[in-house]
Amino acid sequence: MSTEQPHRPATVSAARRRDVIDALRRGAVPESGLDLLATGLDRFEAALDAELDAVASGSSVFKAVRGEYGSGKTFFTRWLGERAKRRNFAVAEIQISETETPLHKLETVYRRLTERLATPGFPPSALRPVVDAWFYTLEEHALAAGVTDEELAGQVDRLMAARLAEVSRHAPSFAAALRGYRTAQDAGDEATASAVMAWLGGQPHVAASARRAAGVRGDLDHFGAFGFLQGLLTVLRDSGHSGLFLVLDEVETLQRVRSDARDKALNALRQLIDEVHSGRFPGLYLVITGTPAFFDGQQGVQRLAPLAQRLATDFTTDPRFDNPRAVQVRLPGFTQDSLVSLGRTIRDLYASGSAAPQRVLAAADDAYVADLASAVGGALGGKVGVAPRLFLKKLVGDVLDRIDQFEDFDPRRHYALTMSGSEMNEVERNAAAGSADEVELELS
Repeated sequence: MSTEQPHRPATVSAARRRDVIDALRRGAVPESGLDLLATGLDRFEAALDAELDAVASGSSVFKAVRGEYGSGKTFFTRWLGERAKRRNFAVAEIQISETETPLHKLETVYRRLTERLATPGFPPSALRPVVDAWFYTLEEHALAAGVTDEELAGQVDRLMAARLAEVSRHAPSFAAALRGYRTAQDAGDEATASAVMAWLGGQPHVAASARRAAGVRGDLDHFGAFGFLQGLLTVLRDSGHSGLFLVLDEVETLQRVRSDARDKALNALRQLIDEVHSGRFPGLYLVITGTPAFFDGQQGVQRLAPLAQRLATDFTTDPRFDNPRAVQVRLPGFTQDSLVSLGRTIRDLYASGSAAPQRVLAAADDAYVADLASAVGGALGGKVGVAPRLFLKKLVGDVLDRIDQFEDFDPRRHYALTMSGSEMNEVERNAAAGSADEVELELS
Protein backbone atom coordinates (compact mmCIF):
# COMPACT_ATOMS: atom_id res chain seq x y z
CA MET A 1 0.00 0.00 0.00
CA SER A 2 1.23 3.47 -0.79
CA THR A 3 2.04 5.79 2.08
CA GLU A 4 0.76 8.73 0.11
CA GLN A 5 -2.48 10.23 1.33
CA PRO A 6 -5.38 9.97 -1.13
CA HIS A 7 -6.42 12.87 -3.26
CA ARG A 8 -9.62 14.22 -1.75
CA PRO A 9 -12.15 16.56 -3.32
CA ALA A 10 -11.68 20.18 -2.33
CA THR A 11 -15.05 20.11 -0.60
CA VAL A 12 -16.73 17.15 1.06
CA SER A 13 -20.42 17.29 1.86
CA ALA A 14 -21.44 16.97 5.49
CA ALA A 15 -23.53 13.90 4.62
CA ARG A 16 -20.63 12.05 2.98
CA ARG A 17 -18.30 12.92 5.83
CA ARG A 18 -20.83 11.81 8.42
CA ASP A 19 -21.49 8.49 6.66
CA VAL A 20 -17.78 7.67 6.53
CA ILE A 21 -17.04 8.71 10.12
CA ASP A 22 -20.11 6.92 11.50
CA ALA A 23 -19.13 3.67 9.81
CA LEU A 24 -15.56 3.83 11.11
CA ARG A 25 -16.86 4.59 14.61
CA ARG A 26 -18.80 1.29 14.42
CA GLY A 27 -15.78 -0.59 13.13
CA ALA A 28 -17.37 -1.08 9.71
CA VAL A 29 -16.33 -0.39 6.13
CA PRO A 30 -18.25 2.66 4.86
CA GLU A 31 -20.88 1.96 2.22
CA SER A 32 -19.89 5.06 0.25
CA GLY A 33 -17.35 7.87 0.17
CA LEU A 34 -14.46 5.42 -0.14
CA ASP A 35 -12.64 7.68 -2.58
CA LEU A 36 -11.98 9.90 0.45
CA LEU A 37 -9.96 7.11 2.08
CA ALA A 38 -8.35 5.17 -0.75
CA THR A 39 -4.58 4.84 -0.46
CA GLY A 40 -2.35 2.84 -2.77
CA LEU A 41 -5.12 1.93 -5.21
CA ASP A 42 -4.01 4.26 -7.98
CA ARG A 43 -2.00 1.47 -9.62
CA PHE A 44 -5.26 -0.44 -10.23
CA GLU A 45 -7.30 2.47 -11.57
CA ALA A 46 -6.37 2.47 -15.27
CA ALA A 47 -6.84 -1.27 -15.78
CA LEU A 48 -10.05 -1.53 -13.78
CA ASP A 49 -11.59 1.54 -15.38
CA ALA A 50 -10.80 0.06 -18.81
CA GLU A 51 -12.56 -3.16 -17.79
CA LEU A 52 -15.61 -1.27 -16.54
CA ASP A 53 -15.73 0.62 -19.84
CA ALA A 54 -15.51 -2.67 -21.76
CA VAL A 55 -18.40 -4.13 -19.74
CA ALA A 56 -20.45 -0.99 -20.38
CA SER A 57 -19.86 -1.63 -24.10
CA GLY A 58 -21.29 -5.15 -23.88
CA SER A 59 -18.41 -7.30 -22.69
CA SER A 60 -18.22 -9.25 -19.43
CA VAL A 61 -15.39 -9.50 -16.90
CA PHE A 62 -14.50 -11.87 -14.08
CA LYS A 63 -12.02 -10.79 -11.40
CA ALA A 64 -10.66 -12.51 -8.30
CA VAL A 65 -9.27 -10.39 -5.46
CA ARG A 66 -6.93 -12.08 -3.00
CA GLY A 67 -5.66 -10.79 0.29
CA GLU A 68 -5.17 -11.79 3.89
CA TYR A 69 -7.74 -10.84 6.51
CA GLY A 70 -7.46 -7.09 7.10
CA SER A 71 -5.81 -6.37 3.76
CA GLY A 72 -8.83 -4.35 2.62
CA LYS A 73 -10.72 -6.69 0.27
CA THR A 74 -14.14 -5.36 1.25
CA PHE A 75 -12.86 -1.79 1.04
CA PHE A 76 -11.39 -2.50 -2.40
CA THR A 77 -14.57 -3.99 -3.85
CA ARG A 78 -16.75 -1.18 -2.47
CA TRP A 79 -14.30 1.39 -3.81
CA LEU A 80 -14.49 -0.28 -7.23
CA GLY A 81 -18.28 -0.47 -6.88
CA GLU A 82 -18.41 3.28 -6.37
CA ARG A 83 -16.44 3.77 -9.58
CA ALA A 84 -18.94 1.47 -11.32
CA LYS A 85 -21.89 3.45 -9.93
CA ARG A 86 -20.42 6.65 -11.30
CA ARG A 87 -20.60 4.93 -14.70
CA ASN A 88 -24.29 4.17 -14.06
CA PHE A 89 -23.84 0.51 -13.18
CA ALA A 90 -26.19 -1.29 -10.85
CA VAL A 91 -24.25 -2.89 -7.99
CA ALA A 92 -24.77 -5.71 -5.52
CA GLU A 93 -22.56 -7.18 -2.80
CA ILE A 94 -23.26 -10.69 -1.51
CA GLN A 95 -21.65 -12.38 1.50
CA ILE A 96 -21.13 -16.07 0.78
CA SER A 97 -21.94 -18.27 3.78
CA GLU A 98 -22.84 -21.91 4.31
CA THR A 99 -26.17 -21.17 5.98
CA GLU A 100 -27.41 -17.91 4.42
CA THR A 101 -25.97 -17.90 0.89
CA PRO A 102 -24.33 -21.21 -0.10
CA LEU A 103 -22.52 -20.81 -3.39
CA HIS A 104 -23.61 -24.21 -4.69
CA LYS A 105 -27.23 -23.01 -4.63
CA LEU A 106 -27.17 -20.37 -7.33
CA GLU A 107 -30.89 -19.71 -6.92
CA THR A 108 -30.07 -18.40 -3.43
CA VAL A 109 -27.19 -16.31 -4.79
CA TYR A 110 -29.57 -14.80 -7.36
CA ARG A 111 -32.15 -14.06 -4.64
CA ARG A 112 -29.54 -12.26 -2.52
CA LEU A 113 -28.47 -10.35 -5.63
CA THR A 114 -31.97 -8.96 -6.19
CA GLU A 115 -32.36 -8.19 -2.47
CA ARG A 116 -29.12 -6.18 -2.45
CA LEU A 117 -29.40 -4.66 -5.91
CA ALA A 118 -28.74 -0.90 -5.87
CA THR A 119 -28.51 1.71 -8.60
CA PRO A 120 -27.24 5.30 -8.54
CA GLY A 121 -30.84 6.40 -8.02
CA PHE A 122 -32.30 3.67 -5.78
CA PRO A 123 -31.07 1.83 -2.68
CA PRO A 124 -31.61 -1.92 -2.22
CA SER A 125 -33.75 -3.52 -3.36
CA ALA A 126 -33.89 -1.65 -6.65
CA LEU A 127 -35.34 -4.55 -8.64
CA ARG A 128 -38.85 -3.15 -8.98
CA PRO A 129 -37.75 0.41 -9.93
CA VAL A 130 -35.45 -1.13 -12.56
CA VAL A 131 -38.28 -3.20 -14.05
CA ASP A 132 -40.65 -0.21 -13.98
CA ALA A 133 -38.03 1.90 -15.76
CA TRP A 134 -37.65 -0.83 -18.37
CA PHE A 135 -41.36 -0.87 -19.17
CA TYR A 136 -41.36 2.92 -19.31
CA THR A 137 -38.51 2.78 -21.84
CA LEU A 138 -40.39 0.25 -23.97
CA GLU A 139 -43.46 2.50 -23.95
CA GLU A 140 -41.35 5.49 -24.98
CA HIS A 141 -39.88 3.51 -27.88
CA ALA A 142 -43.35 2.36 -28.93
CA LEU A 143 -44.73 5.90 -28.84
CA ALA A 144 -41.73 7.17 -30.75
CA ALA A 145 -42.64 4.66 -33.50
CA GLY A 146 -46.01 6.39 -33.85
CA VAL A 147 -48.40 3.84 -32.33
CA THR A 148 -51.76 4.96 -30.98
CA ASP A 149 -52.86 4.55 -27.36
CA GLU A 150 -54.97 1.56 -28.39
CA GLU A 151 -51.97 -0.10 -30.04
CA LEU A 152 -49.53 0.72 -27.24
CA ALA A 153 -50.02 -2.40 -25.10
CA GLY A 154 -49.59 -4.75 -28.06
CA GLN A 155 -46.51 -2.93 -29.32
CA VAL A 156 -44.90 -3.04 -25.86
CA ASP A 157 -45.54 -6.81 -25.77
CA ARG A 158 -43.85 -7.19 -29.15
CA LEU A 159 -40.88 -5.07 -28.07
CA MET A 160 -40.57 -7.07 -24.85
CA ALA A 161 -40.61 -10.36 -26.75
CA ALA A 162 -37.92 -9.09 -29.11
CA ARG A 163 -35.68 -7.82 -26.29
CA LEU A 164 -36.05 -11.06 -24.31
CA ALA A 165 -35.86 -13.47 -27.26
CA GLU A 166 -32.46 -14.84 -26.27
CA VAL A 167 -33.39 -15.00 -22.58
CA SER A 168 -36.64 -16.80 -23.37
CA ARG A 169 -34.68 -19.64 -24.96
CA HIS A 170 -33.09 -20.40 -21.58
CA ALA A 171 -35.61 -18.98 -19.09
CA PRO A 172 -39.03 -18.52 -20.70
CA SER A 173 -40.61 -18.06 -17.28
CA PHE A 174 -38.64 -14.82 -16.77
CA ALA A 175 -40.36 -13.18 -19.73
CA ALA A 176 -43.71 -14.67 -18.70
CA ALA A 177 -43.37 -13.21 -15.21
CA LEU A 178 -42.57 -9.78 -16.64
CA ARG A 179 -45.77 -9.94 -18.69
CA GLY A 180 -47.70 -11.08 -15.64
CA TYR A 181 -46.32 -8.21 -13.59
CA ARG A 182 -47.27 -5.67 -16.24
CA THR A 183 -50.77 -7.12 -16.59
CA ALA A 184 -51.33 -6.92 -12.84
CA GLN A 185 -50.01 -3.37 -12.77
CA ASP A 186 -52.33 -2.29 -15.58
CA ALA A 187 -55.24 -3.91 -13.76
CA GLY A 188 -54.42 -2.12 -10.52
CA ASP A 189 -53.85 -5.47 -8.75
CA GLU A 190 -51.00 -4.45 -6.44
CA ALA A 191 -51.02 -7.68 -4.43
CA THR A 192 -50.49 -9.83 -7.52
CA ALA A 193 -47.94 -7.39 -8.98
CA SER A 194 -45.89 -7.48 -5.76
CA ALA A 195 -46.07 -11.26 -5.56
CA VAL A 196 -44.96 -11.69 -9.18
CA MET A 197 -42.10 -9.24 -8.61
CA ALA A 198 -41.03 -11.30 -5.58
CA TRP A 199 -41.04 -14.41 -7.78
CA LEU A 200 -38.93 -12.57 -10.38
CA GLY A 201 -36.50 -11.82 -7.57
CA GLY A 202 -36.15 -15.52 -6.81
CA GLN A 203 -38.18 -15.47 -3.61
CA PRO A 204 -39.65 -18.87 -2.67
CA HIS A 205 -43.17 -19.64 -1.48
CA VAL A 206 -44.93 -17.06 -3.65
CA ALA A 207 -48.71 -17.50 -3.62
CA ALA A 208 -49.92 -20.03 -6.17
CA SER A 209 -52.64 -17.63 -7.34
CA ALA A 210 -50.03 -15.03 -8.33
CA ARG A 211 -47.95 -17.63 -10.15
CA ARG A 212 -51.02 -18.85 -12.05
CA ALA A 213 -51.88 -15.28 -13.01
CA ALA A 214 -48.39 -14.83 -14.45
CA GLY A 215 -48.38 -18.23 -16.11
CA VAL A 216 -45.35 -19.55 -14.21
CA ARG A 217 -44.82 -22.60 -12.04
CA GLY A 218 -42.78 -23.62 -9.03
CA ASP A 219 -39.78 -21.78 -7.59
CA LEU A 220 -36.50 -20.77 -9.18
CA ASP A 221 -33.89 -23.55 -9.15
CA HIS A 222 -30.11 -23.74 -9.50
CA PHE A 223 -30.14 -24.05 -13.30
CA GLY A 224 -32.84 -21.44 -13.85
CA ALA A 225 -30.73 -18.87 -11.97
CA PHE A 226 -28.42 -18.45 -14.97
CA GLY A 227 -31.35 -17.58 -17.21
CA PHE A 228 -32.79 -15.15 -14.66
CA LEU A 229 -29.42 -13.41 -14.34
CA GLN A 230 -29.33 -13.11 -18.11
CA GLY A 231 -32.80 -11.60 -18.05
CA LEU A 232 -31.91 -9.14 -15.32
CA LEU A 233 -28.87 -7.96 -17.30
CA THR A 234 -31.08 -7.40 -20.35
CA VAL A 235 -33.56 -5.34 -18.33
CA LEU A 236 -30.75 -3.31 -16.74
CA ARG A 237 -29.16 -2.53 -20.06
CA ASP A 238 -32.43 -1.58 -21.76
CA SER A 239 -33.48 0.63 -18.85
CA GLY A 240 -30.37 2.77 -19.31
CA HIS A 241 -27.83 1.15 -17.00
CA SER A 242 -24.29 0.36 -18.12
CA GLY A 243 -24.33 -3.10 -16.54
CA LEU A 244 -24.15 -4.94 -13.22
CA PHE A 245 -21.19 -4.90 -10.84
CA LEU A 246 -21.58 -8.00 -8.65
CA VAL A 247 -19.36 -8.97 -5.70
CA LEU A 248 -19.30 -12.43 -4.11
CA ASP A 249 -17.46 -11.65 -0.88
CA GLU A 250 -15.72 -14.02 1.55
CA VAL A 251 -15.69 -16.99 -0.82
CA GLU A 252 -12.97 -18.51 1.39
CA THR A 253 -15.74 -19.65 3.74
CA LEU A 254 -16.13 -22.60 1.34
CA GLN A 255 -13.09 -24.13 3.01
CA ARG A 256 -15.11 -24.69 6.19
CA VAL A 257 -18.14 -26.46 4.75
CA ARG A 258 -18.68 -30.19 4.28
CA SER A 259 -16.59 -31.69 1.51
CA ASP A 260 -19.59 -32.55 -0.68
CA ALA A 261 -21.02 -29.03 -0.42
CA ARG A 262 -17.55 -27.57 -1.01
CA ASP A 263 -17.08 -29.58 -4.20
CA LYS A 264 -20.49 -28.49 -5.48
CA ALA A 265 -19.71 -24.85 -4.68
CA LEU A 266 -16.33 -24.94 -6.42
CA ASN A 267 -17.93 -26.49 -9.48
CA ALA A 268 -20.67 -23.84 -9.43
CA LEU A 269 -17.96 -21.17 -9.35
CA ARG A 270 -16.23 -22.84 -12.29
CA GLN A 271 -19.52 -22.90 -14.21
CA LEU A 272 -20.14 -19.24 -13.45
CA ILE A 273 -16.67 -18.22 -14.64
CA ASP A 274 -17.10 -20.21 -17.85
CA GLU A 275 -20.46 -18.58 -18.55
CA VAL A 276 -18.95 -15.12 -18.02
CA HIS A 277 -16.07 -15.88 -20.38
CA SER A 278 -18.41 -17.43 -22.97
CA GLY A 279 -20.19 -14.10 -23.39
CA ARG A 280 -23.53 -15.29 -22.00
CA PHE A 281 -23.70 -12.36 -19.57
CA PRO A 282 -22.92 -9.14 -21.47
CA GLY A 283 -22.83 -6.24 -19.04
CA LEU A 284 -21.66 -8.26 -16.02
CA TYR A 285 -18.55 -7.41 -13.99
CA LEU A 286 -18.23 -10.26 -11.49
CA VAL A 287 -15.77 -10.09 -8.57
CA ILE A 288 -14.98 -12.72 -5.95
CA THR A 289 -12.78 -12.18 -2.90
CA GLY A 290 -10.77 -14.70 -0.92
CA THR A 291 -7.64 -15.32 1.09
CA PRO A 292 -4.41 -16.72 -0.40
CA ALA A 293 -5.16 -19.96 1.44
CA PHE A 294 -8.41 -20.29 -0.50
CA PHE A 295 -6.78 -19.72 -3.88
CA ASP A 296 -3.64 -21.76 -3.19
CA GLY A 297 -4.68 -24.40 -0.66
CA GLN A 298 -5.96 -27.93 -1.16
CA GLN A 299 -9.23 -27.15 0.64
CA GLY A 300 -10.00 -24.36 -1.79
CA VAL A 301 -9.51 -23.67 -5.49
CA GLN A 302 -6.75 -26.28 -5.90
CA ARG A 303 -9.27 -28.98 -5.01
CA LEU A 304 -10.82 -28.56 -8.48
CA ALA A 305 -8.16 -28.59 -11.20
CA PRO A 306 -10.26 -26.90 -13.94
CA LEU A 307 -11.06 -24.02 -11.56
CA ALA A 308 -7.41 -23.71 -10.52
CA GLN A 309 -6.42 -23.45 -14.18
CA ARG A 310 -8.88 -20.66 -14.80
CA LEU A 311 -7.64 -18.64 -11.80
CA ALA A 312 -3.91 -19.34 -12.17
CA THR A 313 -1.88 -16.12 -11.84
CA ASP A 314 1.86 -15.62 -11.32
CA PHE A 315 2.60 -13.96 -7.99
CA THR A 316 6.26 -14.95 -7.77
CA THR A 317 7.52 -11.54 -8.90
CA ASP A 318 7.88 -8.38 -6.85
CA PRO A 319 4.37 -7.10 -5.98
CA ARG A 320 5.31 -3.81 -7.63
CA PHE A 321 5.05 -5.61 -10.97
CA ASP A 322 1.72 -7.35 -10.40
CA ASN A 323 -0.49 -7.20 -13.47
CA PRO A 324 -3.81 -5.47 -12.60
CA ARG A 325 -5.27 -6.84 -15.85
CA ALA A 326 -4.81 -10.44 -14.69
CA VAL A 327 -7.77 -12.59 -13.70
CA GLN A 328 -6.52 -12.51 -10.11
CA VAL A 329 -5.11 -9.46 -8.31
CA ARG A 330 -3.59 -9.33 -4.85
CA LEU A 331 -3.81 -6.73 -2.14
CA PRO A 332 -0.53 -6.59 -0.21
CA GLY A 333 -2.17 -5.21 2.91
CA PHE A 334 -1.14 -2.48 5.29
CA THR A 335 2.30 -1.56 6.52
CA GLN A 336 2.92 0.60 9.55
CA ASP A 337 3.53 3.60 7.29
CA SER A 338 0.33 3.14 5.28
CA LEU A 339 -1.69 2.60 8.47
CA VAL A 340 -0.38 5.88 9.88
CA SER A 341 -1.10 7.63 6.58
CA LEU A 342 -4.67 6.37 6.66
CA GLY A 343 -5.03 7.56 10.25
CA ARG A 344 -3.90 11.06 9.29
CA THR A 345 -6.37 11.08 6.42
CA ILE A 346 -9.24 10.18 8.76
CA ARG A 347 -8.07 12.74 11.33
CA ASP A 348 -8.05 15.48 8.67
CA LEU A 349 -11.47 14.44 7.35
CA TYR A 350 -12.88 14.49 10.89
CA ALA A 351 -11.35 17.89 11.62
CA SER A 352 -12.85 19.37 8.47
CA GLY A 353 -16.32 18.80 9.93
CA SER A 354 -15.52 19.62 13.54
CA ALA A 355 -16.57 22.75 15.39
CA ALA A 356 -13.00 22.94 16.72
CA PRO A 357 -10.77 21.74 13.87
CA GLN A 358 -7.56 23.25 15.24
CA ARG A 359 -8.03 21.48 18.57
CA VAL A 360 -8.52 18.17 16.79
CA LEU A 361 -5.41 18.65 14.65
CA ALA A 362 -3.29 19.75 17.60
CA ALA A 363 -4.35 17.11 20.13
CA ALA A 364 -4.24 14.26 17.59
CA ASP A 365 -1.15 15.41 15.75
CA ASP A 366 0.86 13.22 13.38
CA ALA A 367 3.05 11.91 16.17
CA TYR A 368 0.06 10.84 18.27
CA VAL A 369 -1.62 9.12 15.30
CA ALA A 370 1.62 7.17 14.71
CA ASP A 371 1.83 6.22 18.39
CA LEU A 372 -1.76 4.97 18.43
CA ALA A 373 -1.20 2.95 15.26
CA SER A 374 1.88 1.35 16.84
CA ALA A 375 -0.03 0.59 20.03
CA VAL A 376 -2.91 -1.11 18.21
CA GLY A 377 -0.53 -3.09 16.03
CA GLY A 378 1.45 -4.11 19.09
CA ALA A 379 -1.68 -5.27 20.90
CA LEU A 380 -2.39 -7.47 17.88
CA GLY A 381 0.96 -9.21 18.10
CA GLY A 382 2.62 -6.84 15.65
CA LYS A 383 0.33 -8.02 12.84
CA VAL A 384 -0.29 -4.64 11.23
CA GLY A 385 -2.26 -6.23 8.41
CA VAL A 386 -5.20 -7.00 10.68
CA ALA A 387 -5.05 -3.68 12.58
CA PRO A 388 -6.89 -1.14 10.36
CA ARG A 389 -10.45 -1.80 11.52
CA LEU A 390 -9.71 -1.55 15.24
CA PHE A 391 -7.22 1.28 14.78
CA LEU A 392 -9.75 3.46 12.97
CA LYS A 393 -12.52 2.51 15.40
CA LYS A 394 -10.34 3.58 18.35
CA LEU A 395 -9.09 6.70 16.61
CA VAL A 396 -12.59 7.97 15.80
CA GLY A 397 -14.67 6.71 18.73
CA ASP A 398 -12.20 6.90 21.60
CA VAL A 399 -9.96 9.80 20.60
CA LEU A 400 -11.33 12.19 18.00
CA ASP A 401 -14.89 12.22 19.36
CA ARG A 402 -13.58 13.10 22.82
CA ILE A 403 -11.27 15.83 21.55
CA ASP A 404 -14.19 17.29 19.60
CA GLN A 405 -16.55 17.30 22.59
CA PHE A 406 -14.29 18.08 25.56
CA GLU A 407 -12.04 21.12 25.43
CA ASP A 408 -9.62 19.84 28.06
CA PHE A 409 -9.32 16.26 26.76
CA ASP A 410 -5.70 15.34 26.01
CA PRO A 411 -5.38 11.81 24.58
CA ARG A 412 -1.81 11.48 25.82
CA ARG A 413 -2.87 12.12 29.43
CA HIS A 414 -6.48 11.01 29.57
CA TYR A 415 -6.64 7.98 27.28
CA ALA A 416 -5.04 4.56 27.53
CA LEU A 417 -5.65 2.03 24.76
CA THR A 418 -7.81 -0.91 25.81
CA MET A 419 -9.02 -3.72 23.57
CA SER A 420 -11.38 -6.41 24.79
CA GLY A 421 -12.02 -9.72 23.13
CA SER A 422 -15.69 -8.86 22.73
CA GLU A 423 -14.96 -6.04 20.29
CA MET A 424 -12.59 -8.13 18.16
CA ASN A 425 -13.43 -10.52 15.38
CA GLU A 426 -11.94 -14.00 15.27
CA VAL A 427 -8.90 -12.99 13.22
CA GLU A 428 -8.11 -10.08 15.54
CA ARG A 429 -8.46 -12.25 18.65
CA ASN A 430 -6.10 -14.82 17.19
CA ALA A 431 -3.58 -12.09 16.35
CA ALA A 432 -3.81 -10.78 19.91
CA ALA A 433 -3.48 -14.26 21.44
CA GLY A 434 -0.49 -14.50 23.77
CA SER A 435 0.11 -18.18 23.06
CA ALA A 436 -0.90 -20.93 20.69
CA ASP A 437 -3.32 -22.22 23.32
CA GLU A 438 -5.35 -19.01 22.98
CA VAL A 439 -5.82 -19.27 19.21
CA GLU A 440 -9.40 -20.12 18.26
CA LEU A 441 -9.68 -23.16 16.03
CA GLU A 442 -12.73 -24.42 14.19
CA LEU A 443 -12.93 -28.17 14.63
CA SER A 444 -15.26 -30.26 12.55
